[in-house]
Amino acid sequence: MDKLIQIGDRPAKTKPPRGKRPPWLGIRLATPERYHQVKRLVKDLNLHTVCAEARCPNIYECWGEHGTATLMILGEICTRRCGFCAVTSGRPKPGVDEEEPEHVAEAVAAMGLRHAVITSVDRDDLPDGGARHWANVIEAVHRRCPQTAVEVLTPDFRGVPDALDIVLGARPEVFSHNLETVPRLYRMARPGSRYERSLEFLAEASRRRDRGEYAGRIKTGIMVGLGETTEEVRATMRDIRGAGVEILTIGQYLQPTSEHLPVDRWVHPEEFAEYREYALSLGFSHCESGPLVRSSYHAHEHVGCSSGSPGPAPPEGLRDSGASE
Repeated sequence: MDKLIQIGDRPAKTKPPRGKRPPWLGIRLATPERYHQVKRLVKDLNLHTVCAEARCPNIYECWGEHGTATLMILGEICTRRCGFCAVTSGRPKPGVDEEEPEHVAEAVAAMGLRHAVITSVDRDDLPDGGARHWANVIEAVHRRCPQTAVEVLTPDFRGVPDALDIVLGARPEVFSHNLETVPRLYRMARPGSRYERSLEFLAEASRRRDRGEYAGRIKTGIMVGLGETTEEVRATMRDIRGAGVEILTIGQYLQPTSEHLPVDRWVHPEEFAEYREYALSLGFSHCESGPLVRSSYHAHEHVGCSSGSPGPAPPEGLRDSGASE
């Protein structure tokens, strides 16, 4: 297993592509009372959200119009340093907040959520990567809000044995782990992670679903605009579907600060539409693809996108071979 703490250097300061952002990346900055209600709730319960920590462009829509937030557990300090992510990197305080599971459940109840999305920083300093804490949070939400579907967006736990068993054992309705980018860009974008490990993590969750050991759905997301080619995106989509993943999100990478990786290009909405059509042709039950799409964007719509079994397995040989770490 890899070292517990692996923090790389930030990329040198860079500039985004010349010219202003295209019009399709415009966002509304309206902050109605509902936005402030969510903001106060998060503060009062001492919670963190990926909406704020990762500077999500949809925060005004989600907090202001829908009253929803993607809650981020295990603190606000991540033990990895990905070149695209605005979450603070470093060494977290030892241990976990034992009151956090109940605080998360209280927030879900207060917002009246029917679909709660929970994510976390990487906690490679913890022996189990935080898996037991993850399970405690899921179970707390289910106890407090039995009608709420829980979607989890987890790290890879750095390959810690039994971590997946622990998380899936808490029975989240959706299990998600983001692949983020194509194999060629992994060392640049995710120096503390490995493409094959993340892909296998998703595949193992899918195998447990197919064996009847897990009744939820499997989901992942990728970014475009980091320097990948169209064929690399399609090949990665084939890898993902070959791993048994049902739901895919694809969004435009946006450089959070000048210290992060630059945007290579602005991907046109028509290209996103083409990716969505290609995903559906591969057998994905749902694909959310667009410039401002993020992992949890419209997440409540993903659970019911098909009923019954997850559908037939992908054709033999669909998954590409030879993907690099």
